[in-house]
Amino acid sequence: MKIKKIILIFIACFCLTGCTKYISDDNNKRIINEETGQSLPSNILCKPTTSELDEIYNKYKDKLEVDLDKLPECENLKYYDSNNYNGLWVQLIVMPLAWLIIKIGNFLGNYGLSVMAVGLLIRIILIPFTRKTIKQSENMKKAQPEMERLEKKYANKNDQESLMMKSQEMLMIYKKYNISPFGSCLISFIQLPLFFGFLEAINRIPAIFEGDLGAYQLGTTPLIGIKMGNYFYIVLILLIILTTYLSFKFSMSSMGNADQQKQMKMMTGFMLVFISIASFSLPTAIALYWVVTNGFSVVQNLIMKRGKM
Repeated sequence: MKIKKIILIFIACFCLTGCTKYISDDNNKRIINEETGQSLPSNILCKPTTSELDEIYNKYKDKLEVDLDKLPECENLKYYDSNNYNGLWVQLIVMPLAWLIIKIGNFLGNYGLSVMAVGLLIRIILIPFTRKTIKQSENMKKAQPEMERLEKKYANKNDQESLMMKSQEMLMIYKKYNISPFGSCLISFIQLPLFFGFLEAINRIPAIFEGDLGAYQLGTTPLIGIKMGNYFYIVLILLIILTTYLSFKFSMSSMGNADQQKQMKMMTGFMLVFISIASFSLPTAIALYWVVTNGFSVVQNLIMKRGKM
């Protein structure tokens, strides 16, 4: 049941927040930057800075969700823009995050470093909520034997009085182990919109995908990078898979019983296959964010489980 709730929350947040739109031609086929393999967003937040990308956007000007001429230069992006965007989601979440990425990128002199730095900053801000989530999981694991005995006690009792008594006893177990039934939902409600808002902010800033970080071009997908002979992208794919696996492994270890762990193991296997395939088409900027924040999550879980955080 817990796994199903997590999946439902994930899907709901994705549907509500995933509003990046892409340029399509007259046949509704996405326009892709052939040099990088990246699908080009049509509702960008600022102007492209390179002549090549600017040429593509001007060619499909009538297909954009925004007026290209009215957009600011990326380095001058503001945290609020009511002239080009008026939705609450964009104004309250996406624009401020995009502004922060740009400002830190200008300070560090590299947007790749900025993406990773802001991703880590968000993770650090969310540490109190993450700590609470881990604590709740540990408490639920401790309470699991009593919860199983309670289920057996009322296994064949469906009358109103028995159901009320079962609920009261369950609340007593929750109180004994300091478990909040709605705690995990509240934490997901805070974390997931920030996660999707950050990804959308990255995806809608052309300047990010025009930059480089070491051997990586931030807009290039690993598939295109490997085709071009840059085998450092294989390392990036392996890091995505490894950090994702370790992150899921910690989540699985916090499941209360064997059935939940079995479900989590199946979901982990599915997600690993899905992410492994998807990693080939992720722009490098998003891939770097994924690796760094998942790596931070793994280290954070290790420290918290040892009681040092």
